[in-house]
Amino acid sequence: MKTKTIGRYIVADAAICNGEPVFRGTRILVADVLEQVASGMAWEAIIDEWRGALTNEAIAEAVRIAREMLVAHATELVA
Repeated sequence: MKTKTIGRYIVADAAICNGEPVFRGTRILVADVLEQVASGMAWEAIIDEWRGALTNEAIAEAVRIAREMLVAHATELVA
């Protein structure tokens, strides 16, 4: 698998973190950042924790894509 561009800030590449979505140019898993957002952590604190490797725009893209996936697959989640 070559690099798959998921968004402006998010990519997946089998050679990086086993193909899990990461923020471009980092090994920061999108799932980890979404977990921080879900826990209520302020975006500025998330950016600080990752030593400035992320931006508000990158986090917003991750949240937007997660929402789009939830909406697209909502019927599969209903029993």
